[in-house]
Amino acid sequence: MNISDFITADFIKTGLESEDKDELFEEMIDILVRNRGYEREAVLKAIREREEKMSTGIGQNIAIPHGKTDAVDGLVGVIGTSREGIDYESLDDEAVHVVFMLLAPFDSAGPHIKALQRIAVLMKDRGFYKRLIECGSPQDLFQMLVNEENRLDAAE
Repeated sequence: MNISDFITADFIKTGLESEDKDELFEEMIDILVRNRGYEREAVLKAIREREEKMSTGIGQNIAIPHGKTDAVDGLVGVIGTSREGIDYESLDDEAVHVVFMLLAPFDSAGPHIKALQRIAVLMKDRGFYKRLIECGSPQDLFQMLVNEENRLDAAE
């Protein structure tokens, strides 16, 4: 599964303005609400409920907030980057610079897990991570993502 199969440039924000995790959730969910019309409170509740169990700030300046809700009709996601960093209460206590937010319906475990695995593979390459942060526009970031996924697919 490729991230670019369900995230387009319309679901990417470079230059996130948030300073902390709560602001970040609101900022990224705004993108889903604006582009897909999802019910804000249901989506926000799913993300917050998962976050209460354990921080999705996985370390190395990356966060993958995710949740399950029937407010979405399939796997959806948003990517955001911040050069300044966001106070996220990550597992390593470091600021977050790259965020992948994922939401899936309750009955959809497979795609959700595959997407998390793909993000893990992408983020192992610190050079790719750094290029994401430096990217100036959603369109450029999306093209970079497509190129990297094509490179990974060719190597498999």
